[in-house]
Amino acid sequence: MTTQPIPSDPGLLLDAQLCFRLYRSERAVLATYRELLADLGVTYPQYLVLLVLWETDGATVSHLGSRLALESGTLSPLLRRMETAGLVLRERSGDDERVVHVRLTDAGRALQTRAHGVPHDLARRGGLDTAETLELARLLDRLCSNLGAPEPTVDTAIDEAFGSPQNPHPASARTPGAPTDGDRS
Repeated sequence: MTTQPIPSDPGLLLDAQLCFRLYRSERAVLATYRELLADLGVTYPQYLVLLVLWETDGATVSHLGSRLALESGTLSPLLRRMETAGLVLRERSGDDERVVHVRLTDAGRALQTRAHGVPHDLARRGGLDTAETLELARLLDRLCSNLGAPEPTVDTAIDEAFGSPQNPHPASARTPGAPTDGDRS
């Protein structure tokens, strides 16, 4: 028996769906990150936590959840695994026991130097030039904002990481950065 194509609304074709392109792109990016992060011994969500802590060591669990758009039910086991791996320490605040601070260990800090090339390796493998990378980041930020997701805390970070027409020498030669969308570890 042969299947016959059903006449369809062109807007309902799979290849016409932006969501499908985003889904395929996310899978490809995360697969590439898995390869790039294998040497560091961390998962992509752990890498995201490390990125925030490299910016703000001692951040609260609440701050991490907000920055990474993760619920505590996802974040708590992730932090527990990172603590078991010796990358972070969780400490209750002396002022308020409900507040938990997450601090890098020496091993967690040491990974920052080793992770330095990860964002640029991803960009190189992605084959986008600087202008395309900046435009894609801006479009994704606008899409998320329009759909109700919080905007990035530092909206100039991508410009600083990859350069811009006004700043052709990116700060990323010194400072790592990465997208903040993740999977479960």
